[in-house]
Amino acid sequence: MGLSMTEILVIFLVILLLFGAKKIPEIARSLGKASFEFKKAKEELLKETEELKDAAEEKALADSKKEEAEELAKLASEGKKEGENDPSAEKKS
Repeated sequence: MGLSMTEILVIFLVILLLFGAKKIPEIARSLGKASFEFKKAKEELLKETEELKDAAEEKALADSKKEEAEELAKLASEGKKEGENDPSAEKKS
């Protein structure tokens, strides 16, 4: 499925005839710059995605801790209310 050496030479000759010897280095330079910019943008996107993922995980952890604290506070307040209404608690004191 790969290109043979003959096919590569034919493609190179067609490019040489279409663009000329002076344009090929300019085209190669432009392709190199475009490739560099593409890689740079890809790396920035991956970095930003990782930062967003980390921030979402931190927020989820903070939210779960907050919910847990609220639930514990609710249970503690319910426990105090039950102790106030429990006549056996007064006898033990």
